[in-house]
Amino acid sequence: MNTSLSHKIAVSSPSVLPGSRLQKGNAAPRSKHVRTTCRNTLASSSVDAAAIFSTDKRPVILFDGVCNLCNNGVRTAVFNDPQKRFRLAALQSNTGRALQQRCGRQPDDLSSIVLVTPDAFHIKSEAILKIGQGLRQPFPVLATPLLVVPLPLRDGIYDQIANNRYSFFGKRDVCQLRPDNQKHADRFLA
Repeated sequence: MNTSLSHKIAVSSPSVLPGSRLQKGNAAPRSKHVRTTCRNTLASSSVDAAAIFSTDKRPVILFDGVCNLCNNGVRTAVFNDPQKRFRLAALQSNTGRALQQRCGRQPDDLSSIVLVTPDAFHIKSEAILKIGQGLRQPFPVLATPLLVVPLPLRDGIYDQIANNRYSFFGKRDVCQLRPDNQKHADRFLA
């Protein structure tokens, strides 16, 4: 049984994630928190969401920039992504807000990590596992088998952690848009 939750974006660029599976057509989303289609333009943002993928097709990981757990996850992803498959942006940044809105999500929604590709987006546990599949070993070996775990169970666990992340792990006063190592600064979008 395929429990993959992928949301189609109304553009024609192929996904660059290994093993990416997209729903055909505009099937109804499995989560009340997202829609299946995305817009390429925004009325109230200084960032053109379509332009983010016009010259660089790498997926963008949107993360909570003030969350210590999220920032540690970003450091882990950057360190374990030597091929630079992913770009990153804080959900609170102009880019993050524009991409969220492009995907039909509220621009100020900090409830989930979001993985945005040129033609789809993933949230919650699905985003985490898709990112894991794109990193170096052992992450693909650990992430891939977890895709067979039913989505409601995975997302239930994700929600419990996400809803308590500040109390469990703390938070920062400002978004961390750059990693400690400046050699990766070109992967972070403002």
